[in-house]
Amino acid sequence: MLDSLRYWVTEMHVDGFRFDLAPVLARELFEMDRLSAFFDIIQQDPVLSTVKLIAEPWDVGPGGYQVGNFPVGWAEWNGKYRDAMRKLWRGEQGMIPEAASRLSGSADIYKWSDRLAYASVNFVVAHDGFTLHDLVSYEQKHNDANGEQNQDGANDNASRNWGVEGPTDDPAILDIRYQMMKNFIATLAFSQGVPMVAHGDEIARTQGGNNNVYAQDSEISWMNWSLSERQKDLLDFTRKVFAIRHLNPVLRRRAFFRGEVVSSGVKDLTWIRPDGQEMTEAEWQNPQNLALGMLIHGDATDDTDDRGRPIQGDTMLFILNNGDGVLHFTLPAIAGDGVWVELIDSSGGDMDRVDAGWIGLAPHSVVLLRHGSERRLSVVGDAATVNAAAVGAAGQSPPGGVPAMAGGGGDDAQG
Repeated sequence: MLDSLRYWVTEMHVDGFRFDLAPVLARELFEMDRLSAFFDIIQQDPVLSTVKLIAEPWDVGPGGYQVGNFPVGWAEWNGKYRDAMRKLWRGEQGMIPEAASRLSGSADIYKWSDRLAYASVNFVVAHDGFTLHDLVSYEQKHNDANGEQNQDGANDNASRNWGVEGPTDDPAILDIRYQMMKNFIATLAFSQGVPMVAHGDEIARTQGGNNNVYAQDSEISWMNWSLSERQKDLLDFTRKVFAIRHLNPVLRRRAFFRGEVVSSGVKDLTWIRPDGQEMTEAEWQNPQNLALGMLIHGDATDDTDDRGRPIQGDTMLFILNNGDGVLHFTLPAIAGDGVWVELIDSSGGDMDRVDAGWIGLAPHSVVLLRHGSERRLSVVGDAATVNAAAVGAAGQSPPGGVPAMAGGGGDDAQG
């Protein structure tokens, strides 16, 4: 196997591998051993130790769920991220504390093993299971076409159809479904770690509620490239959020946040409640709390330029509201010159400079704001404007689309 892996690197020039059911590779007798011979050989190999190694950290054997247990040098599909975000956005109570951990890179899972935030490959949808469109359109699997009497595929999908099972012409239901898809995509883009988007989710690809299309070579699994206006809008939104991620290094740190002061008495990361103040223990313990603000200070970047100097970014505030009503959210006071500007609103609201000191979040929506100087107000606008801003800031083209199935590329890659 190792000879085959080396061949693919040296002759075919792949830059890494994703290992299906990866615990199988490191089982010693019965249990997975993170000190196994397989990991040792990979780490000592002059070729394989330099490429990206991504594990699907579960298999079907005893003790097969091994999220967080792979060694240094390995990234993992973070199944706990997937589960937490699905439960959060379908409206389950008590999910805010875990959502905060997943948004900030899952340090509780990966920091103990001396790995960086890039060890977490964040995803909501993969090649197995519902597509993103179907995750917000079906509450039951519909696998009859597979010929197994609908017995195949997972029964628990943590999904929500928002009023009707499957296709509908109701504009209100379609609006909320597309808004929820934007929520998932924005949450992925603005979470620390490596974002992974399944192909077609950026254009609302559907499999008609089939969550196990391994047996399908039909319209169920094919891509339909004829896009509706809603699909085109979702694609533009996806391009925009990942261009913003590319432009702002505080959104893609390598190391975990410390929750410590970085400058001017401000923490690198602060969790904000709707009145603009820092979250207290009581708010964390309140299961009915469905709102959260993640404030990342502009000095919290751990990126450097080609001369080793820190690259300072703008202060960013990501707010989510999963309640059924409009949320009045007071913006936190930030020292120094600068203004708050809305960059993203998944509900489609107007995006502009915020002078009132507060914003109203639509039900079941996310907003991203930037606090900085007037010089970068051009970031507000369509995806093309954001892309142009990213080119100017980074000196190179930002990713035109979204991260691939095997994880992000460029600055988001695990190396």
